[in-house]
Amino acid sequence: MPFINRITSAAAVALGISASAASADTIKVGVCVSWPGYAMLEVARQKDLIPDHDLKITIFEDPLGGHAALAAGQLDVYGCTAEYTPLIVDRGTDVVNVAFLNPSYGVDHIILAPDIEIADLPGKKVAAPQAYIGHLLMGIWLDSQGIKPEEVKWVNLNADEAVGPMLSGDLAAGYMYEPWISKILEASPGAKSVVNTAVPDVLQTGIFMDALYMNTNFIAENRDAALAVLKARWDGLEYWNQNTEETNKLLADFLQWPEEDIGYVIGTDGKSFEGGIYMMDFDESARVCGVLDGEPPFGMANGSMVDSISLTNEWWIKLGLMDKTIDASKGVDCSLMGDLLATGFRQALSAH
Repeated sequence: MPFINRITSAAAVALGISASAASADTIKVGVCVSWPGYAMLEVARQKDLIPDHDLKITIFEDPLGGHAALAAGQLDVYGCTAEYTPLIVDRGTDVVNVAFLNPSYGVDHIILAPDIEIADLPGKKVAAPQAYIGHLLMGIWLDSQGIKPEEVKWVNLNADEAVGPMLSGDLAAGYMYEPWISKILEASPGAKSVVNTAVPDVLQTGIFMDALYMNTNFIAENRDAALAVLKARWDGLEYWNQNTEETNKLLADFLQWPEEDIGYVIGTDGKSFEGGIYMMDFDESARVCGVLDGEPPFGMANGSMVDSISLTNEWWIKLGLMDKTIDASKGVDCSLMGDLLATGFRQALSAH
């Protein structure tokens, strides 16, 4: 697939991240893009919810660059989307997906440029970040319209990078999320959203999901620290649930977003925003992992994490990004969730 490649593993070095393994009291955390769903560890850091460890958090704005840094041991923990998991297995990197965090609840869209009809797309440029949720959503949508991946010209751009080309008319379609969706629709009359991830059948698959990854050497060498950072992520989420207005302001400052835009992604009720994302509490995530009895949200099956990754693998093969079926279970480690559960940790959060 003729993507314009932007894999920048050197970005980690440019950002001053050491390649050495983390000490037990310093945990190097990566955030793949400026996004509220990945920022609960910043809440934990600021609110001293992980007092025995120092969280060093870096925002990449480059999903593949962050994954490269994690695989190289320059990061210990990485928040990004789950659809990269099959590639971790295929490439044999020292990385596992330790938790599903929050499904897209309608925040991810494909936007069609003004004066472009679906039938016009073959031969046109479409934008989506390679090996990322937008690539998957764009490919699945094109397939549903009878358009083969090789019939369009793919451009490897994240949502913020695609705004200018969309407005200038260089792109026929682009993957977008807020606040960029609103900016495009307001500035470009006639542009329209043609698909989003709030469809119930899509939610049930679990494939459009944010996830928490860890380097396997970090887990093996500093398991207590790995458990501490996993717990801190959920403690940060609970702080947000109980102090939503304050925390949304904190997140806006951290991510350099307008505060209003934070609410349009994670909401103001401490749980979710329809048209944004749904923040799974620990119990919900543990059920998807299969370490706690009960039904996860949105019709997902208990223990369905591996099945979701297998389904993603199938789509990556259809889209030409992968050429073989992998053992999805090798990309998942639910033992940390299980260990945290065994300590008596539970969490069920409701909207207020």
